[in-house]
Amino acid sequence: MKKFLFWFVSIIFSAVSLAGCGKNEGISADDGKIAIVCTTFPQYDWVSNLIQGNEENFSLTLLMDKGSDLHNFQPSALDIARVSDCSLFIYVGGESDLWVQDALKEAVNTDMRVINMMEVISGRLVMEEHAAGDNREFEEVHDGQEYDEEAHDEHEHEHEHGYDEHVWLSLRNAELIVENIAEELSRLDDAHAELYQKNCDNYVEQLKELDSRFAETVENGNIRTLLFADRFPFRYFVEDYGLNYYAAFEGCSAETEASFETVAFLAGKLDELDLGCVLVTDGADDRLAQVIIENSHEKHQQIYMFHSMQSVSEKDIREGLSYLSVMEENLEVLKKALNG
Repeated sequence: MKKFLFWFVSIIFSAVSLAGCGKNEGISADDGKIAIVCTTFPQYDWVSNLIQGNEENFSLTLLMDKGSDLHNFQPSALDIARVSDCSLFIYVGGESDLWVQDALKEAVNTDMRVINMMEVISGRLVMEEHAAGDNREFEEVHDGQEYDEEAHDEHEHEHEHGYDEHVWLSLRNAELIVENIAEELSRLDDAHAELYQKNCDNYVEQLKELDSRFAETVENGNIRTLLFADRFPFRYFVEDYGLNYYAAFEGCSAETEASFETVAFLAGKLDELDLGCVLVTDGADDRLAQVIIENSHEKHQQIYMFHSMQSVSEKDIREGLSYLSVMEENLEVLKKALNG
């Protein structure tokens, strides 16, 4: 399907290119600005912070600006054209970006710089795991205290999805990626390299400070386990802080209906671990969370939302949403979750 879509888009792109010879529709840097295209919100926000003080010399585009989910995104003809003509293209690099390689082959700008975020943090990549109720007797649900490395290695070999692509949800990954973006900006615009490095240093300092507060929250918490009645894109996050987790679905899953076995298992974990809340991700409803709570003995647990930044709209950005503000909100939710 994606292959067919790409060739369809390529045909449209050719028509757009021919029709637009005498008219710039903002898909190139003909105005002398450095064109940067980002696929997802975190990259876009990081670049916005790094170019502060020299914004007028950049044309910054976020492809997924209508709240579309990373896993469902399909590039338009205009998206492909923007990628083709930009100076710097930043993308995640996971299984949801299979369209990217074909798009890059069509690039008009042969000097384009490209950042694959998963390559930047290659030494920190983790495998996406199955979740509760996937007919594996729940052995894939990550419990740090009962973690079987040999069984996990076996599972990695079998897993068809590969590495988890939600790399931005680790503040420590964010540091590495932000530093890499700053280096690329300096290569593109050496005259302002000092500014980009200064902005990078300031931003990384904020990331480190927030990271330390997350670590302190975990250290002081009464509970070490999170339970999600949803898919689970937070592997990197829990790895950073040594948290255990249980989830209804894996990170990239499109499933919304949990089996009876999954509901029973998660409800049992609520009771066994005396958890005070059930978590859901942004963009999801809380029906499954309510069902799990209703099937527990206590039936009094709260439902909180943990933001994954997978579906951020232009409206959200206009209203002031930022990577740091989202992670600050997640910190407040974590405090509640770890203290019953």
